[in-house]
Amino acid sequence: MEVALYRPEIPPNTGNIARLCVNAGVPLSIVGEPAFDLSEKAVRRAGLDYWKDLDFYQFPSFEEFQRTKQDQGKRIFLVSKFGKKTYWDVSFSSQDVFLFGRETSGLPEEIHKGHPSDQIISIPMAETSRSINLSNAVAIILYEALRQEKTRTNP
Repeated sequence: MEVALYRPEIPPNTGNIARLCVNAGVPLSIVGEPAFDLSEKAVRRAGLDYWKDLDFYQFPSFEEFQRTKQDQGKRIFLVSKFGKKTYWDVSFSSQDVFLFGRETSGLPEEIHKGHPSDQIISIPMAETSRSINLSNAVAIILYEALRQEKTRTNP
């Protein structure tokens, strides 16, 4: 399993997600340019002492990310409020990648349009809700996928 963030905007969210990925033993990818500096110096200055343990990848574009993951035989799930399926209606596998959008604008419409609708999933929220914090959304999806994998491999 893998987590990917599309052009993240808020450094503490990305830091929390990176820590989550280290602790879950899954890679983290950044797709496109983040809105902040991810250089070694910036990461060290931010006190992210676990960053050295992170299996980290960066892709300049969604197209390159998608091509690479498809070549690896991976299934990409978009996590979006526009998903018609909720995450608990999907059977995940160890080859799945979860792509999360920007904190303020989500994933671009062109990414949604070119993606299979059964691989666009949502997290249910109250009708009056705006959104769930990005790092919380990643935790919800990732740990459900890990729970499913553990259930399949350890009856």
